[in-house]
Amino acid sequence: MQSLYEWDFRGRKEKMLSEVVEKNIGEFAAGVEDTTFIHDLVNGVIEHIIELDKIIEKAAPQWPLEQIAVVDRNVLRLGLYELLFGKREEVPPKVAINEAIELAKSFGGESSGKFINGVLGTVYREIGEPGKDDAPSAKEKQDKEQETNEQEEKQLEDNQL
Repeated sequence: MQSLYEWDFRGRKEKMLSEVVEKNIGEFAAGVEDTTFIHDLVNGVIEHIIELDKIIEKAAPQWPLEQIAVVDRNVLRLGLYELLFGKREEVPPKVAINEAIELAKSFGGESSGKFINGVLGTVYREIGEPGKDDAPSAKEKQDKEQETNEQEEKQLEDNQL
């Protein structure tokens, strides 16, 4: 988040991004040996930034992107990236949302946590939970059970004739 914030705050110069990331890794994650996750997140956000920004604008239409605080804007980008493009088996959607809310509470303004929760919650409800659409509804289960019972009854009748 620090790297995206700094990059965004300094005018979004792409060639500066890798320097910012390396500086922040050295400063804030000096003991971390595998920084792949950090690079994947930052690069993923940058790769999808146009899409992510459009989603933010759609989910928070009363807040033009340039009016959203730099911290909140980048927390939203990170959270949305994890929610939409991240590896769900590593970071489930609700965990991604919660992490973004905690980042906003720690680094943003007084109402940042609520704002982030509202925007990411809206997107999450819109895209749904993975696998949820594949599972049959209670009515579908009931209809299928009734159909099976009717078929069994018909078979019994046919066998008795």
